[in-house]
Amino acid sequence: MTKAIQSSVQVGELATGQALTVPLYSFIGSDSSAPSAYIQANVHGAEVQGNAVIYQLMTLLEGYQVLGNITFAPLANPLGINQKSGEFTLGRFDPITGVNWNREYFDHQVDVQAWYREHQHLTDNALFQAYRSMLVEACQKRLAQPFGISTGHRLAVNLQTMAHQADIVLDLHTGPKSCKHLYCPEYDIDAARYFSIPYTLVIPNSFGGAMDEATFCPWWQLTQYAASQGRDFSVPVSAFTLELASQERIDLDDALVDAKGILAYLSYRGVIAENVSPAKMARFACYLRDYKKFHAPKAGLIEYCAVVGEPLAAGQPLVNILRIDLYGTDQAFQAISLPMDCVPILHFASASVHQGTELYKVMTKVFALPSV
Repeated sequence: MTKAIQSSVQVGELATGQALTVPLYSFIGSDSSAPSAYIQANVHGAEVQGNAVIYQLMTLLEGYQVLGNITFAPLANPLGINQKSGEFTLGRFDPITGVNWNREYFDHQVDVQAWYREHQHLTDNALFQAYRSMLVEACQKRLAQPFGISTGHRLAVNLQTMAHQADIVLDLHTGPKSCKHLYCPEYDIDAARYFSIPYTLVIPNSFGGAMDEATFCPWWQLTQYAASQGRDFSVPVSAFTLELASQERIDLDDALVDAKGILAYLSYRGVIAENVSPAKMARFACYLRDYKKFHAPKAGLIEYCAVVGEPLAAGQPLVNILRIDLYGTDQAFQAISLPMDCVPILHFASASVHQGTELYKVMTKVFALPSV
C-alpha cells in the first residue's frame, strides 16, 4: 500500500507573527522517468469541493501503483479560506488589494530567444531540466526581491514554485452555482477527452494571470520558438483548471466520481501503472471568445430559469426579473431570453442583484469533442 508523506510549506506570515502554512501530501513514485503531478485546491476560499476530491484521490492512490511523484496542496489559500462574513466565505479577492487570488501568479516574460540561443546545444531532456530550473529560480528571486511583494502575490508565487517542479498541474476550483467544466489550452485540446467532464472551455495559449496559464505559457513559448529553429518537441508541461460544480459545497460521493476522472487522465499520462478509463459521456466545448457573460439589465430580484449544464434554445427563458417596488406597473416583472442557442455553465449565487451584476456565463458556438 502506497502512503502519502505529509509536510507543509510556509506561504507568508500573519500580522501577529504566526507562520501561514499550506499542508502538503506527497506520493513518491517508483519510476523516475514517469511524469510528475501537482494538484492544488481551494485557492478561492468558498471553493471547497476540490479538497474532497483530493481526499478521495489520496484514498484511491493507496491502492494503486504510483509511478510518478504526485504532490497535493489542499487548503491552498489559508487567508481566503478564513475570510468569513456571517455564514458565507468571501475569499475570492485579496481583501487588501482587491485582486482575484487566482490572478496573482508571476508572468515570467522569458526572453525565450536569448535563453534558447544559450542552451540550444543541450539534449531535449537536459534542455527541459535547465528551463524548469530557470523558472523555479525566477520564482525564488521574485520572493526575495528587495522591495518585497504583496501578500497575495507571495502566496501565489510560493504555489507556483511547487507547480513548476511538476509535468502536470491541476488547479481545482468551483463556480458560484455551476456545472462541471474544464479550462484547457488550445494546443492541448485533445487532452480534454481524458477527463470525465462534459464541458470544456478552450483558452488561448497565453498568460491571463491564472495558475494554469502561469504554468504552461513559458513552455508553450519555448516549444514554439524551438520549432521556429527547426527543433520539434511536444509541450513538456500540461496544466488545466477543473471547475467541479458549485462553491460552499462538499459532496464526497461526487468527489469520488471526480477523483476517478482525474485518475483516468493520470493513467493516460503514465503517472500510475493501472489502466483507468475516462467516463463514457458526450463532451462539448467552445472557445473562450465564445464564452459570454450576461449582466443584469436592471436591478431587482432574480429567478434563475436556465439550468446549468443543459442546452438552452434561443428565446427560451434565461431569467425572470421581479421589481416589487414597481408593483402595479408593466415594469414589475420582466422575462429575459437570449437571441442565440447556448449552454449555461454557471450563474450568480444571490437572487438580489444590482444593475450590471454578472448573472450567467454561457457557452455559445458549442461543438462536440471526439470520444476516447
